[in-house]
Amino acid sequence: MTDSLLDLYTDYLSVSFSYATATGLSNLLDGAISHDAVTRFLAQPEFTSKDLWKQVKTTVREVESEEGVIIFDDTIQEKPHMDENDLICWHYDHCIGRNVKGINLLNCLYHANGISIPVAFELIRKPIRYCEIKTKREKRMSEITKNQQLRDMVDTCVHNQLKFNWVLADIWFASSETMIHIKETRQKDFVMAMKSNRLVALSETDRKQTRYTRLDSLDWSEADVATGWLKGLPFPVRLARQIFTNKDGSTGTLYLACSQLDASWETITTVYQKRWQVEVFHKSLKSNAAFAKSPARTPRTQSNHLFASIVAVFKLEKLKISTKLNHFALKSKLYVKAIRTAFDELQTMKTA
Repeated sequence: MTDSLLDLYTDYLSVSFSYATATGLSNLLDGAISHDAVTRFLAQPEFTSKDLWKQVKTTVREVESEEGVIIFDDTIQEKPHMDENDLICWHYDHCIGRNVKGINLLNCLYHANGISIPVAFELIRKPIRYCEIKTKREKRMSEITKNQQLRDMVDTCVHNQLKFNWVLADIWFASSETMIHIKETRQKDFVMAMKSNRLVALSETDRKQTRYTRLDSLDWSEADVATGWLKGLPFPVRLARQIFTNKDGSTGTLYLACSQLDASWETITTVYQKRWQVEVFHKSLKSNAAFAKSPARTPRTQSNHLFASIVAVFKLEKLKISTKLNHFALKSKLYVKAIRTAFDELQTMKTA
């Protein structure tokens, strides 16, 4: 019953253009599934990454490649009007530079052969409460850092025998511990963005004598690469810099660290460009799978709804394979069909 309800609920999220409710699904099915049955489904023990892997494993095996990449990033869905709890609480949003109240989701997206599939996830919970001395305000914190959760998900991907060579992540996940775990413990390569003030030694002698230089102080051209030792790393990495133009015409600099010492500038930047796929995934999650459109109020029901949204996006990706249409084109096609059906029904009512 759980599997069939999950299938129905995820399809419901994919076709919904408004709030997704238990009553809404029941009405859509003409009462074949009761409101209470949907409510019980959302209130069951929480779905986890193990449940997600069961959903996606068959498709992953069909598309995976040794050249595949796993991409990590988190996203925040604001929930300003809901009661605060371990799940719905305050998180720092790097995109807008301030704390927001909502749900923070960390995703692991597998990308190979043009297909992107979510293979693991973690909802960031903050059960530990403490009082900040400076502001005298109560705050919350997690029992485990996002970097540790990322490392755990890398381990999960290896345990699941997922074929991949690269791990991609932005500056918030580029800790020394994470890089060491990927390269030395798991024997995988990475390309990660870094803050401009990250310290690097350009020779092993400089490293041993602790002579480090900020990345933004190095004299190099955009297409050059350099080999150096990041502070805190026991092995050298390949360094690259990329200049990009923002929408407002201003320019910015992206600093990248790659664990493959023979990688060229083109290889490093081309591989890292695949990280954008997780941004596409997050956009689809919020726009096409009713990620934020659930009135569920408890951590368990919210968590299970979000899991269903992730599965719904995965199902859209499967449809993309067969239809050659992206998620937004698929959603637009469903919308036009719904409007057409409503229009025809209106004409029938007018002539009845």
